Amino acid sequence: MRNYTTQMDAARRGIVTPELEIVAKKEKMPVDQLMGLVAEGKVAICANKNHTCLDPEGVGSMLRTKINVNLGVSRDCKDYDIEMQKVMSAVNMGAEAIMDLSSHGNTQPFRRKLTSECPAMIGTVPVYDSVIHYQRDLATLTAQDFVDVVRLHAEDGVDFVTLHCGITRKTIDQIRKHKRKMNIVSRGGSLVFAWMSMTGEENPFYEHFDEILDICEEYDVTISLGDACRPGCLADATDVCQIEELVRLGELTKRAWAHNVQVMVEGPGHVPLDQIAANMQVQKTICMGAPFYVLGPLVTDIAPGYDHITSAIGGAVAAMNGAAFLCYVTPAEHLALPNVEDVKQGIIASKIAAHAADIAKGVPGARDIDDKMADARRALDWDAQYACALDPETARNIRSSRMPEDDHSDTCSMCGKFCAVRSMNKALAGEYIDIL
Repeated sequence: MRNYTTQMDAARRGIVTPELEIVAKKEKMPVDQLMGLVAEGKVAICANKNHTCLDPEGVGSMLRTKINVNLGVSRDCKDYDIEMQKVMSAVNMGAEAIMDLSSHGNTQPFRRKLTSECPAMIGTVPVYDSVIHYQRDLATLTAQDFVDVVRLHAEDGVDFVTLHCGITRKTIDQIRKHKRKMNIVSRGGSLVFAWMSMTGEENPFYEHFDEILDICEEYDVTISLGDACRPGCLADATDVCQIEELVRLGELTKRAWAHNVQVMVEGPGHVPLDQIAANMQVQKTICMGAPFYVLGPLVTDIAPGYDHITSAIGGAVAAMNGAAFLCYVTPAEHLALPNVEDVKQGIIASKIAAHAADIAKGVPGARDIDDKMADARRALDWDAQYACALDPETARNIRSSRMPEDDHSDTCSMCGKFCAVRSMNKALAGEYIDIL
């Protein structure tokens, strides 16, 4: 029997949960040290008590940087079987979290399938599901309808929920006054904004935050405080709307922690490269070190089709400066629902960013695999190189499609006998070095 409500409650009472023990081992961190970080709120272990197949992970700036994969059906692309292919591909490639952002159809069976079969953390955005669940237009929903969907997702085993609690009636005036280039680009944030505009009521997720905390405490659901005002272009980065919302998210973080509810704080968005470090520092200060979960950040607006690259550049800098959790971006961002190949490309780019940041911030053991790769390359041991690769299949396929000739089969087809590694190995071994 559990004698605690949430991972934070357990940590504050000195109880070592099975999840905390697993995470400590993965992170090569003493249990007592990790327990202290969870108790403070600087690490979140997102682990709904109903997600029984979960392989738990910790999210915090002092741990390995984690990545999240967004997927889910839309009105134009509604094949749940394909989404499940994406899920399995993501898990196999090392994604630590899956967010179901479905906006069409009967979402509950898919959500329950995820929490009964998928070992990764599962996240959702309940405001998306509200219209679908009730099959009623946005303006006809009540504040309680939104809260009840949060409960439904908690019951279904979702580990974290993105809730756009930080925008209020005041935000409507701000958006109109400051005339942002892209207004609000957060899908959930725009829905909350639209509902407030049409009904004249306050944000239900803000107004009923205490009731939502009760739900999250009951099921041990982590709240991911959504940034409705995240910048959707470089021109809107670090503006009044973004920072004012962040201040409110800091206040809500305190309220959640007082309820023993774990929190992550979501961040930008599109941010110029030179502003990323400052954004991370401001968040850490305002939100007292709560794990920061960033979308990208994307460092330029002009790369549709390649936004997995613009995101990886920003993600590496963000994680190096304190972001704990990177939401992947695919080549399809701004263009279409990602297909299976887009998902793969997005994951690889995000994993590269996360790993580069872990090396930069000195995460214990982060560089070990790079050192193994260097040893394998020096020995021209191709199988060992594939074993170290983030994507062994692609590496193997590229080499095998352009193999060198037999008399220098240990090299690759770029340098052939001009291979520097081959020449150095032979020279140091006192062997004759044939080039022609």
